[in-house]
Amino acid sequence: MEFPVVTGDVTDQAVDAVVVNLFSGVKDPGGATGAVDRALGGLISKLIEAGEIKGKSGEITVLHTLDNSYTGFRPDRVIVAGLGKREEFDLDEVRAVSAGVARRLRALGVRNAATVTHGAGIGGMDPAACAEALAEGSVLGLYKFDKYKTGSEEQDDGDSEIESLAIIEIDRERIHALQSGVATAGALAAAATLARDLVNEPPNQMSPTRLAEVARSVADETGGLECEVLDRPEIERLGMGAFLGVAQGSHEPPKLIRLDYVGDPDDPDNNLWFVGKGITFDSGGLSLKPSSGMEQMKSDMAGGAAAIAALQAVARLKPKINVTALCLGTENMPGGGAQRVSDIVTSMSGKTIEVLNTDAEGRLTLADALEYAKQHGARRIVDIATLTGGIVVALGRGNSGAFSNDDTLVEAVIAAGKARGEPVWRLPLDKVSKKQNRSKIADIKNTGGRPAQAATGAHFIAEFAGDTPWVHLDIAGTAMIDSTTGWKVGGATGVPARTLVQLALDLARDR
Repeated sequence: MEFPVVTGDVTDQAVDAVVVNLFSGVKDPGGATGAVDRALGGLISKLIEAGEIKGKSGEITVLHTLDNSYTGFRPDRVIVAGLGKREEFDLDEVRAVSAGVARRLRALGVRNAATVTHGAGIGGMDPAACAEALAEGSVLGLYKFDKYKTGSEEQDDGDSEIESLAIIEIDRERIHALQSGVATAGALAAAATLARDLVNEPPNQMSPTRLAEVARSVADETGGLECEVLDRPEIERLGMGAFLGVAQGSHEPPKLIRLDYVGDPDDPDNNLWFVGKGITFDSGGLSLKPSSGMEQMKSDMAGGAAAIAALQAVARLKPKINVTALCLGTENMPGGGAQRVSDIVTSMSGKTIEVLNTDAEGRLTLADALEYAKQHGARRIVDIATLTGGIVVALGRGNSGAFSNDDTLVEAVIAAGKARGEPVWRLPLDKVSKKQNRSKIADIKNTGGRPAQAATGAHFIAEFAGDTPWVHLDIAGTAMIDSTTGWKVGGATGVPARTLVQLALDLARDR
């Protein structure tokens, strides 16, 4: 979908539909909405008075103006989008409103539409940021994953794809800023879409080998990225015993996948590493998961998907910072060679790990990934993992959990998440829960039991982060959702790919 930025009168657009908006409580619409209201003989005001249009968040009203029903008014339809309360309106609400409007336009069969920039008028928000959020929300809200449908009735839902959504701007001096915002939105939305696609793929298709192929394609097609993939022999030479222990139960070969963006070649230490968990299917291994809910375990590589997708956008936006994505890809399966409960493995760092639960496998792969990152010069690390069900108990589906050894870095991650509408909540690394990971026969054990499950998982990874500034993002509650809400479509959300990109942009800007 294209987002041309045009100047002109909102009433004089030759489009299938024009989109205006209204805050709740407004009785006398102004701005572009007021101009449309006047052109329609006060129709919007009358519907407000009648109580049909309230301006509530999520409210969408369609007014038909086909066949020149109103003299001098060219659009065939008017969409009045409710913005909710003005004091609660923010950029994420712009995304949500835009997503809902885009879905309604598609359902109406609209191919070409025009819209005002939500929030940039009486909302008083930065026009470029609003245009960016509008384009971002529209693309994300229209997301579909139906590639495996084969022409059945379910596939033909009657919706047509929107070709163009023009953004109308009266002030010509703002055009360049709005266009820049739209371009940034394109890179961010594409990253989230890629992450969603990777997670939504069935696990018989999205194997570690296929994930590595996607990473290579991202590097080849995007430009500005280098991709390296290591196979089992090279991984063995690195001494990644924790990672290989997880991989030994599957017929699928493990892969070490690395993407590099060099945005500051003169300062190698100005770097940021995204380390994503890459379990392409998690059966639990010998500590087998219950069958109920196992179908969602294709999402256990959502952290790796977000890291790879983020590098695609970083390469397009070109911040002055060096960024690396690292993903250790494997399945966790209960095959005849599978890791046993009570095995002891030796990690790349030399630390020994007592494996008391083979379903606590993601942290084993991350242990070796973080050691690899440190040995290759990582100065800041963010790991991203669907690590624990405990984080869902603690935070539900609205926030990703964060644990960190560095206040500055975690605050930057939280700010980036807020900017992109992907909330992050920090949780403590306390001394009491850390003791739960003590092993009597090895350096550490891979599970601290049910109490403080999210914290003990983070404590385990912290052992391998050492003194390197590090943030652990547990996205088990936010990587997938059951139903569509705002810009998040049912299935994989793409969280936190856009947060990672924003973090890279922020750190580059703040130097």
